[in-house]
Amino acid sequence: MKGAAMARSTPLTEMFGIEHPVVLAPMAGVAGGRLAKAVSGAGGMGLVAAGYLGVDELDRQLALAAGSPVGIGFITWRLVEDTELLTTALQHRPAAVWLSFGDPKPFVSSIHAAGIRVICQIQTVSQAHEALEAGVDVLVAQGSEAGGHGCNSRATFTLVPEVVDLAAGTGVPVLAAGGIADGRGLAAALVLGADGVVIGSRFLASHEALVSATVRQLAVGTNGDQTVRTRVYDVARELPWPTPYTGRLIRNEFIDEWHDDEDTLAKQMPHLRDTLADAVARNDFNIATVHVGESAGLIHDVRPAADIVRDILREADQTLARVA
Repeated sequence: MKGAAMARSTPLTEMFGIEHPVVLAPMAGVAGGRLAKAVSGAGGMGLVAAGYLGVDELDRQLALAAGSPVGIGFITWRLVEDTELLTTALQHRPAAVWLSFGDPKPFVSSIHAAGIRVICQIQTVSQAHEALEAGVDVLVAQGSEAGGHGCNSRATFTLVPEVVDLAAGTGVPVLAAGGIADGRGLAAALVLGADGVVIGSRFLASHEALVSATVRQLAVGTNGDQTVRTRVYDVARELPWPTPYTGRLIRNEFIDEWHDDEDTLAKQMPHLRDTLADAVARNDFNIATVHVGESAGLIHDVRPAADIVRDILREADQTLARVA
């Protein structure tokens, strides 16, 4: 059917030899080897999140994905601090290397020299210009609706077609990210000109995600109104995230107390470290929290990742056929 063909064959699928234009977001602490393998096994592209991992743990997670073509996702500004991690990653011959939140230019040539393609996530048009000049192979246009880290600057619905127009004629596929959790989101992204989607929050509520059952159920029970973009948890975890990046997560009492007062929170952290660590250990989500996007209200159950991919594709086909 015409709708099915539209949903399943794009420049992204042709570039990587995958069946479906669905990519797993490399969510730190969520997207491990099992989840990446499940998404790739279902015909999409899975990525293992290497953002905060050391070499040994990256090796372990990639071993869990053995036998499946998976990519590896990095927090670009952290790679500057630990170049050994990229060296290790390239030795595993991943399907792609994902760079986000920083200048990709210092890393593109070495990744290409290893015969591996570079996916680069951007949040603004100026970042898209820089990524294209750096020679990346795929652009991910991430709107502010996204869970985890991003910017407050642009919404997915307008950023995606602007980046698509910018990349026209370059041969660089553009993926949409931010607020996409079902087949309607995939269909909308394709209509906007994207070559596929990156999905994160929906896979948080999968059996293979590296989170507890409590976290999965928290994602299911949240809606988009209950999320907020803030620096609070980067300050609380004492992570030096650069401007302008913030994290979108589920709002709670701790965030309400410290949001827009992060400088004071930073001064208080020596006294609050044990409290925060204890809350995380006890799953006390009045203090601890979960990174999730505005698409949380579209997550209604916990399912195997392969079933999630199939559900998204089926709904996208139905949506595209209906609007056609």
